[in-house]
Amino acid sequence: MDLFEAIAKRHSYRGSYRDQPVPRDDLRRIVQAGIQAPSGKNAQTTTFVIVDDPAIVRQIASLHASNLAVQQARAFIACIVDQHPQPVYEGHSFQIEDCAAAVENMLLAITALGYASVWIDGWLRVNDHAARISKLLGLPAGKLIRVLLPVGVPAESWPQKEKKPFEQRAWFNRYGG
Repeated sequence: MDLFEAIAKRHSYRGSYRDQPVPRDDLRRIVQAGIQAPSGKNAQTTTFVIVDDPAIVRQIASLHASNLAVQQARAFIACIVDQHPQPVYEGHSFQIEDCAAAVENMLLAITALGYASVWIDGWLRVNDHAARISKLLGLPAGKLIRVLLPVGVPAESWPQKEKKPFEQRAWFNRYGG
């Protein structure tokens, strides 16, 4: 699939997955796309845990009662950052931006390979979900799951939500045209 087609087809998938495994080679390609993302000062602050062990997948899935994509995922990709990031430029850390760039690359790779996912972030921040998953994955102290991506073969077809037109969000040379 061409890059622009993957961008056009990428969407937040919260539906059912087919009962098909996601091969490790594909999971590796997806995470490699995240690793290739740019990072501030090339600090490469985001690390990843790929979860494909069915027992661990089920344990993570059981924590989210309202999202089918999480409940039925065949694999997860956990994006890990430092709880207390070190500054890399003029007193600033860019690990949130680094993580976001990696996640977007992976979402596009997921789409290009025929899988679907949804960016799980806010849910991790409530009811101790991030800490519970961190324990399951053996994260060391000082590390935090910032984003969780459920991955699977979609059982339903979902279009990308309509976006505002270019003219309402982008201009040349001056804000507002």
